[in-house]
Amino acid sequence: MATTSSTPLLKDELDIVIPTIRNLDFLEMWRPFFQPYHLIIVQDGDPAKAIKVPEGFNYELYNRNDVNRILGPKASCISFKDSACRCFGYMVSKKKYNLHHRRRLLREYSLVAKDPSGKDINALEQHIKNLLSPSTPFFFNTLYDPYRDGADFVRGYPFSLREGAPTAVSHGLWLNIPDYDAPTQLVKPLERNNRYVDAVLTIPKGTLFPMCGMNLAFDRELIGPAMYFGLMGDGQPIGRYDDMWAGWCTKVITDHLSLGIKTGLPYIWHSKASNPFVNLKKEYNGIFWQEELIPFFQSVALPKEATTVQKCYLELAKQVKAKLGKVDGYFLKLADAMVTWIEAWDELNPPKGAITIAKGPAPKSK
Repeated sequence: MATTSSTPLLKDELDIVIPTIRNLDFLEMWRPFFQPYHLIIVQDGDPAKAIKVPEGFNYELYNRNDVNRILGPKASCISFKDSACRCFGYMVSKKKYNLHHRRRLLREYSLVAKDPSGKDINALEQHIKNLLSPSTPFFFNTLYDPYRDGADFVRGYPFSLREGAPTAVSHGLWLNIPDYDAPTQLVKPLERNNRYVDAVLTIPKGTLFPMCGMNLAFDRELIGPAMYFGLMGDGQPIGRYDDMWAGWCTKVITDHLSLGIKTGLPYIWHSKASNPFVNLKKEYNGIFWQEELIPFFQSVALPKEATTVQKCYLELAKQVKAKLGKVDGYFLKLADAMVTWIEAWDELNPPKGAITIAKGPAPKSK
């Protein structure tokens, strides 16, 4: 009789990145799914505060002192007092795949959801399935993801495109509290998303989308350097646009490099809405600026010489400075930070075979 391996998918090829300012008691809920994997915890806020991690997890914990030690002057590109600091975890990871699991600053809010049958949803497993199967960015398949069991390409779908494109990003959704902006929160305070849609879609080439970092996985080797969450939080005039910025940049680059992004399954349970008045203060500038940012990203053209994610991102930074710098001086600073991010990424992730020099002792690990 044939036996099936119990080894978790991509066990040695995936890091789970968690930004936090509090103890990680919420991991107990995720233990059945997360425990076999390596965690990278990015501690925001006061580095002197001790963060407790439940027993039995394999992890590395970095605080702001570690960020400053490892990056030196380039640490200026990593946000402080904001969940945008998560991208430092992406930078120091050495695994092919990264899953982001967000932990709210006040309490845990990304919980295990249940499917319509009442079974716990293994979000990690579904993200892996999404990333390991191709995307269809060049021609829309009306029967959703043709690579899932029970589906296929519909009549009229070009055979020449049925191999698809490599999937760079898997973007999951949320049950219960929708991911709304502050104005929508204020006018719809009781609205809940109770619809479980059993579908995965590829976002078509040329179409932007609002990427939420709450339930996200990506192929670090394909798109990692584009996963920069900008300058947010302490000392910055904008917040709650870190994942939006990363998503717009990533989508432009995946389109240029003929990669795909999937959205839909898996679901997580979004347990508590954040304060809409606090959110409005953070989002205020972004609400106005996005009306100019979206047309900018819709019209961005990357040169054919931009054949790597790094080259694409540096070209994008150049265009941000030239065109969005007129919107507000913040974008001049952001464009410089984008360049610094790529420089730091390349220092920590040199080509295979290159010699690297460690900067000080390793972070706390277990």
